[in-house]
Amino acid sequence: MTAGLALRKLSVRAAGRELLRDVSVDLKPGACVAVVGPNGAGKSTLLKASLGLCRDTSGEVLWQGRAVAGMGGRERAAALAWLPQRSTIREILAVRDFVMAARFRFDESRSSAAAAASNALQEAGAKALENRILTTLSGGEFQRVMMAALIAQDASAFLLDEPANHLDPARQVAFYQMIRSQWQAGRAVLCVTHDINLISHLAAKSSERPVVVLGLKQGRVLFQAELHEPQLHQALEELFSMRLALREVDGRSYYLPGSEAL
Repeated sequence: MTAGLALRKLSVRAAGRELLRDVSVDLKPGACVAVVGPNGAGKSTLLKASLGLCRDTSGEVLWQGRAVAGMGGRERAAALAWLPQRSTIREILAVRDFVMAARFRFDESRSSAAAAASNALQEAGAKALENRILTTLSGGEFQRVMMAALIAQDASAFLLDEPANHLDPARQVAFYQMIRSQWQAGRAVLCVTHDINLISHLAAKSSERPVVVLGLKQGRVLFQAELHEPQLHQALEELFSMRLALREVDGRSYYLPGSEAL
């Protein structure tokens, strides 16, 4: 049986265009994979396909050896939690009730769901928002509430699409550190990001488990490398077709864009 999430020779087409081609990725239990690539590389499509949400596909998307598309809603919610890049929720709904709804897969009392939602909001740094209405939140506040909903869902794997959108730099770092804590608690993480420098905040300096960086371009996987591997620098330059200066700050690697294109 395949452990965790496995994509096998996955291809996706939409409106006559090939968005992914022969992509194979393994997200094993407790693994952390960061997906990077230029705009239009197919990164968001990769996450949607991992959830079984893409129609015109070939290849396989498996969770623990079973086709994700054939799983029921509660079963899929126990396996995979998704934070999309853009969420359009217009209902007049209290934050606490929204986070409680993420518990739909559990057979539990309302009081138990409310307690779990309250704990999740606290963990996501959004406890002060629990009585607010969703439509009154700023982009950053809404993102923290979405993270609380994922924590309340309590799935085995988190699939995150640009999770630090709408956040100021300090909040971005804090958000990635929150993701890191979820990973270190045992969840698998598949995270799409445009900002390669935020990836360093996923990894604890003393962690024995590496963050794997997956480079995606024009729907194809160009490379997979551990975050601290020396060859990652050149791989990222080839991925983005530009020179990148590597700098070490406080024990973390940061890439600065140069003026020279490859």
